[in-house]
Amino acid sequence: MAFEKMELKDIEVWDGNRAAAQALRQAQVDVVAAYPITPSTPIVEGYAQFTADGYVEGEFVMVESEHAAMSACIGAAAAGGRVATATSSQGLALMSETLYQASGMRLPIVLNLVNRALASPLNVNGDHSDMYMVRDSGWIQFDAYCPQEAYDLNLIAFKVSEDHDIRLPAVVNQDGFMTSHTAQGVHTLSDDAAYGFVGEFKPMNDMLDFEHPVTHGVQTEEDWHFEHKARQHNDLMTKVFPKIEATFAEFEKLTGRKYNLVEKYDMDDADVCVVCLGSSVETAREVAREARAGGIKAGVVGLRVFRPFPFMQIADALKDVKAIATLDRSSPNGAAGALFNEVAGALFNTDTKALLSGYIYGLGGRDLTKAHLTALFKELQANVDAGKVTTPLQQFIGVRGPKLAYL
Repeated sequence: MAFEKMELKDIEVWDGNRAAAQALRQAQVDVVAAYPITPSTPIVEGYAQFTADGYVEGEFVMVESEHAAMSACIGAAAAGGRVATATSSQGLALMSETLYQASGMRLPIVLNLVNRALASPLNVNGDHSDMYMVRDSGWIQFDAYCPQEAYDLNLIAFKVSEDHDIRLPAVVNQDGFMTSHTAQGVHTLSDDAAYGFVGEFKPMNDMLDFEHPVTHGVQTEEDWHFEHKARQHNDLMTKVFPKIEATFAEFEKLTGRKYNLVEKYDMDDADVCVVCLGSSVETAREVAREARAGGIKAGVVGLRVFRPFPFMQIADALKDVKAIATLDRSSPNGAAGALFNEVAGALFNTDTKALLSGYIYGLGGRDLTKAHLTALFKELQANVDAGKVTTPLQQFIGVRGPKLAYL
């Protein structure tokens, strides 16, 4: 039975979850296996509704846990299907074992990760603990700042992930509630244009191709495990960059919307800048413009691709900056924030004299306000004026009680 097309306006008012569900529909995903968890539930719920209404010739499989959800996705992808799911927080934690299986087997699954704090204590609101937890699991990771990007990046993720030179699974991150449940205008593609961009799914090494038998889920031990990890999970990841950039260029030609591995805002003459992820990028951009009106040459750098980490592009974006703050929305538990460490690593062997400091913010959904960022840009300018970091190397923004800082 041919699927029924859905008429869309040029602009729809969607939240991030609805935008992602529509992208799954337009990509004509064959299988979504899922176990619902806040705040990602509406994505798989939306796909299930589309299948029930005849808009997708796919299957929605309700399983008993998130571990089972990704296990079912792995089976469906290994059998030659276009596959996707969604989860958050504790669901991702339960799913994490199987993520390494999916990447090791080179299965192009797309996972919508609606970012949410990890327990304990239990919290259903957004931070980046779950994104950080699986950063080294061998999955490509895209980062959406708003519902429009949640829609666009899902289509892009399918095209990159399914490329026969790549064949790696991909995560599309969006901030829980701040993006997933905030409705904005989303510029849409027609069903034909969206599916034409993603392309027809072309299986590779699928288990149901009995004329070309393959082995999945092998055991290697010390004789070949090192080569598998070094040559596949690491070397192959470095080849993802040009494929992503080519796909970004193709998407821009189709839609006029331009994406980069690293997004730079007001960075041409910036003396100070913040580096951040998710919905905080848009808030930081607004405050940076206001800081410029007050005489501070402020800029913002946002990561569009978190894995593989764009070390060279980050170093280039920050090469002329005098003071940098990284914003980590995850508790480092006594260490420097993950983004701080990544940026420090990118800058270490360069000629930069930039002063680098790290800030922890927004845990469990705590707001990052304009006042917080205004004060931060002033602190960065004070560092520039003093020629040294004048505040603790790592500190917390917006936590109640006595000021917390370390390092």
